[in-house]
Amino acid sequence: MDLKRMFLRLLPRFSVFLALWVLIAFASTMSLRAQSTATLRGTVNDQSGASVPNATIVAHNENTGVESSTQSDDTGQFQIPALFVGPYRLTVTAAGFQTAVVTGITLDVASTVVQNIQLKLGSTQQQVTITGEPPVIEATTITVGQTIEEKTVQEIPLNGRHFVDLGLLIPGTVTPPQNGFLTAPLRGQGSFAINTAGQREDTTNFMINGINLNDELQNQISFQPSINTVQEFKVDNSTFSAEYGHNSGSVVNIATRNGTNALHGELFEFFRNEKLDARNFFTFFPATKPPFKRNNFGADVGGPIAKNRAFFYASYEGLRQRQGISISTDVPTDAQRAAVTDPVILKLLPLIQHANGVDANGNPAFNGAATAPVNIDQGTGDLQFNLGSNDRLHGPSARPARGTDTRRKQLAGLGRHTAIAAPDCDHQRRPHFQCQRHQ
Repeated sequence: MDLKRMFLRLLPRFSVFLALWVLIAFASTMSLRAQSTATLRGTVNDQSGASVPNATIVAHNENTGVESSTQSDDTGQFQIPALFVGPYRLTVTAAGFQTAVVTGITLDVASTVVQNIQLKLGSTQQQVTITGEPPVIEATTITVGQTIEEKTVQEIPLNGRHFVDLGLLIPGTVTPPQNGFLTAPLRGQGSFAINTAGQREDTTNFMINGINLNDELQNQISFQPSINTVQEFKVDNSTFSAEYGHNSGSVVNIATRNGTNALHGELFEFFRNEKLDARNFFTFFPATKPPFKRNNFGADVGGPIAKNRAFFYASYEGLRQRQGISISTDVPTDAQRAAVTDPVILKLLPLIQHANGVDANGNPAFNGAATAPVNIDQGTGDLQFNLGSNDRLHGPSARPARGTDTRRKQLAGLGRHTAIAAPDCDHQRRPHFQCQRHQ
């Protein structure tokens, strides 16, 4: 109910934000290079190696059916910027040449893929299918980094399903210290930062769909994105491109999952308890292991609103954790209790637990457990609209989260409007907001 009341209070502000965002999206001329999308470029040649100008190139997204088109210039070169990540099919046509269709092209987040095309003489009614091959190295940029793809994000086993833990798969990233400034794990939520490329944890710049996700106070990631909403992400460790700034450390680019032409969804439940846990070092016999129960559950669904035109995606994830924290303290022995004669101490003795074990030195001790509950709810909503071959609207994407362990409630929203004016010029507007409330 608290989350519902918070949403109703924020609804008027959110409506104003949405109206301003739409106004900016269609009226602003501010240009911003894509950071969570991809670019497809290449050269169109004939069989003799001569360039083919004015060839029509169409990039077709296999998941959503959205198409982006351009033409090759006088030197046969072409470029299609600001493409959403995913599988693509490239179709190239030119007068006097057979139609070339390139399949198997996969665009990763914050990447530039080069696909050169060689056309054969013939009719445009004739079609030649080519299977694209991923490059061994990305030679178009000097950035040093690695992309964690969707299959790894969605299927790799994660203890706790913490997104930041996936950063340990990147070369140059080390396990953060438990007593670090921002890397000390928060109960039930893991660490909120990583150490990579020899940098401090507060120098990492987290971005989701091209928008900064860092907390303005401590410069850590403001919330852990749910694993089932992350499509893929890329970590750039050094030699960043000019569009990046803000921090001196690594750049983590996160691309979220979107709806497609196929309706898809999932339900999940991950359960853990203390049955297979080792006994705490300070829990001595005959005391038993403290209880532990963790339920991580949720669902997501995505699909078309209008085929090839509009799509939706929504998700929910909840965490209910009941963890017993081992407590061990020395207490008086029965003989020491019997020797007490002071009336004030006699009144206090019933408040002191009797020994049920010993400590590390063999002294009588009370070993027990305190309860540490964690309740977290997080949901996302995402809309995507194809306004034209080179005009797309994404958002607003709302991400409410609530955690009763810290009495914190958070609401974040972001949007993106992309208009490709020319092969080397795309305009993007990315309004966003974040709000938190602590009780």
